[in-house]
Amino acid sequence: MNLFGSCRIDPAKSLEMEAMTKATEILSALNDAAEGRSEVTLGHVNDQIGHRGTGALLAIPAALEITPIGGIPLVPSTLAFIVAIFAVQIAFGREDMWLPGFLERRNISAVKLTNAVDKLRPAAEWSDRHLGKHLHLLTDEPAPRIVAVAILVLCALVPPLELVPFASSIPMGVIVLFGLALVTRDGRVMALAWAASAIALWAVWKLWP
Repeated sequence: MNLFGSCRIDPAKSLEMEAMTKATEILSALNDAAEGRSEVTLGHVNDQIGHRGTGALLAIPAALEITPIGGIPLVPSTLAFIVAIFAVQIAFGREDMWLPGFLERRNISAVKLTNAVDKLRPAAEWSDRHLGKHLHLLTDEPAPRIVAVAILVLCALVPPLELVPFASSIPMGVIVLFGLALVTRDGRVMALAWAASAIALWAVWKLWP
């Protein structure tokens, strides 16, 4: 049995795919993953969205954390761990995106996943209407690798912030912005994400007892 499940992303096509991928298409892929199932494994979700590019792999787990799913104990830390695994691979320029087998086999209620998608859809529709290629120099290489390092720092903040109600959504919300910037190749969103990361670090410093 393989310890790791993988989803291959061709680096030569990754940015091109992300530029073509709409946020609503990613949510539709999640709905497809849940269709006809009572539970959905993380491996199946990875298969559904992984080919759409690294931005989607970063944004979706983080976005799920800011839905009601994120209110389940330890779920924010688990989602942050998943994002961190992808971020490490992106930082080192790995071509094959994988998750450890024990995470690939973890599952989530299909109903909860579908409800989370419904919560995210209005924001995704707004993104499709208003975001696109702008200031793409901020999203082209080596930006994804630099972003990946920043995301690792944000992920490290999540477990201790679970002790403060809703506080873990602060770093995860910033990760959503970073992922969205890579998906849409919109440098305006990337600039906003960097500003939000600085604000998030300040907010965490203020919130921490």
